[in-house]
Amino acid sequence: MAAIRQTLPANTPIEIWWQDEARVGQKNKITRRWAKRGTRPRAAKDQRTKSGYIFGAICPQRGVGAALVLPRCNTQAMQWHLDEISTQVMPGSHAILIVDQAGWHTTAKLVIPFNITLLPLPPRSPELNPVENIWQFMRENWLSNRVFKSYDEIVAICSEAWNKLIDQPWRIMSIGLRKWAHGF
Repeated sequence: MAAIRQTLPANTPIEIWWQDEARVGQKNKITRRWAKRGTRPRAAKDQRTKSGYIFGAICPQRGVGAALVLPRCNTQAMQWHLDEISTQVMPGSHAILIVDQAGWHTTAKLVIPFNITLLPLPPRSPELNPVENIWQFMRENWLSNRVFKSYDEIVAICSEAWNKLIDQPWRIMSIGLRKWAHGF
């Protein structure tokens, strides 16, 4: 991060953003629910295979995020997501976008917006990315124990869930802040 700061004009505010993708589909997770002791509540489980991907990014310091729900994970989808994140960075600021090392994050085919610098996480370290915890929260509260009728319904429910999250900036801050990431 210090090396990135040196490439920017003096006194440019820096925002730390975290990015990841989550697959949501008809083969959905069943999560724990409260129930009377000794009972086994039922939950529907679908065997169909339609799915979509939430491309999500958060800036925990500001409690904001940017997301798209798309049909597949690829370079074009990542490009659209970068363009969306770029619109959410405060004017005059520069975002350090921390990503995992998926092929669509590291390809030279991406056109990185002027106000973003990508910073890859070490390989095989999802525990360092707080967006993984965002996915867990969203699944436990808004996305699990459902049967989706169609891809359009997957998109609608994922969008609704993301918008609920965005309406709770304190939740983004609480789940996403990492002290070690802001000590540069």
